[in-house]
Amino acid sequence: MKRFLIYQWESKFKLILVIPKQKSSDNKEVKLNFIAFVLANSRYKYKEWLDRPFTTQDVIRAHENAFKWYGGIPRELVYDQDSLIVVSENGGDLILTKEFQQYKETRNLNLHVCRKADPESKGKIENVVGFIKHNFAKHRVFHNIDSWNEQGWRWLNRTGNYKIHNTTKKDQSKCSPWKQHLRPVTQDINLINNYENSITRSVHKDNTIRYLSNRYSLPLGTFNKHESVCIKETQDKHLIIYISQTGEIIAKHRIPEGKGQLVKDRNHTRDRTKGVDAFIDTVAKQFADREMAYGYLDALREKYPRYIKDQLQIVLRETKNNNEEILSAALHECIKRNLYSATDFSDIISYLKRQRSAHETANDNDETVTPLNKISGWIMETEAQKRALNTYTDILEGESN
Repeated sequence: MKRFLIYQWESKFKLILVIPKQKSSDNKEVKLNFIAFVLANSRYKYKEWLDRPFTTQDVIRAHENAFKWYGGIPRELVYDQDSLIVVSENGGDLILTKEFQQYKETRNLNLHVCRKADPESKGKIENVVGFIKHNFAKHRVFHNIDSWNEQGWRWLNRTGNYKIHNTTKKDQSKCSPWKQHLRPVTQDINLINNYENSITRSVHKDNTIRYLSNRYSLPLGTFNKHESVCIKETQDKHLIIYISQTGEIIAKHRIPEGKGQLVKDRNHTRDRTKGVDAFIDTVAKQFADREMAYGYLDALREKYPRYIKDQLQIVLRETKNNNEEILSAALHECIKRNLYSATDFSDIISYLKRQRSAHETANDNDETVTPLNKISGWIMETEAQKRALNTYTDILEGESN
């Protein structure tokens, strides 16, 4: 029985320490994702890359491409646990995401999910992931996602699937004998509208769409990016608006009872980019060296595009609690050590404050040296014992006798 396994990996995932972050042609670091497949007996591989996180639609599309690559559908598909496919194991009764459940039924797939911390079932695909990272991705320069995938497929034909496997002792390039065990792909399926029974709507210049005699707002700039979007009405009377190519949900509105209404989300009128720019201006003005601060904050924005406001909020909090001297020192230290994270900036400030506090305490505890020509204070405060004059008179009279 032929098995087919799936895995997704991010080149900037923190636990993978032996692989450097992917370098782009402009010498920047980029975050890439890939999905990998392997036939269990022949070890024949397939993979696809994206320069953004995978969606369930992307996973389904990759399946279709993999089936074409292999020339058929395996009898059993074994998966690593992934939230894009599996919601819950439920004691062995798999609960799949809605889109993937419909895809499974359409293709009549036989699925199996690896248990957590089970190296025996995950070993084959883990080896493939490591092979792709170390052999293909490690020393290549990223230009764009299309050329990167083209390079990857050529690498599979030239290297990835063209060697004698250490375990099976078989030439992986000769996969054709195994095709007789694969189920043929009988027909193409609609990857966009097959899973949600969606309806397409044109995007108007005012960033709205029309549905059932009402207008619904979209985020600012949608008209310039997309000619149309997909919509779906839920059972609780909400309208979900999403991008058909990626499955990304861009708006959700409550469907009103009347007609001729404009259903508007106030957040859709805000230019989020300008908001971030203004936030960066506010934070940078708290530093003495604004030019250096702008460079550091822009680096945070590039590294954490989805969490830049959270990053800026942490830095702003530190600027309110510390003086310019400590802020400048921390900024220089972060840039010197290549620490581009708001939490690292906060940690550096704490470190510098501890160092200064320890230095001040050491100065306060220095012993004071008393010059030899001065009388100690405790001596000056000591009062000599005094005796009555009769005492000395009695003593002298006694000696004379």
